[in-house]
Amino acid sequence: MPELQPQSVTASEEVPADVRQLAEFIHSLPENYSEQILPVLDRVLESTKRRRRILTLVQDALGQLRLDMKYLMFDLEATRRERDEYKAKFENE
Repeated sequence: MPELQPQSVTASEEVPADVRQLAEFIHSLPENYSEQILPVLDRVLESTKRRRRILTLVQDALGQLRLDMKYLMFDLEATRRERDEYKAKFENE
């Protein structure tokens, strides 16, 4: 009976528990059934891992965007303070 590809097994933390349970169930089926289902299972595992990687990239990008926004807000406030100081100094002269 064909086994899961090594990369699928080693990256089990990327695969949800219910998908791992499904893979174990498929491996317990008779060989003629599991051979038909394993290619589909491999595609499901790959797409699941790909989605997980994409989600991680999006979360990282959002985190960076939040940080960039904080820096921009800080810079904006500093610029406003400088403007107000120069404006007050100009009006006093």
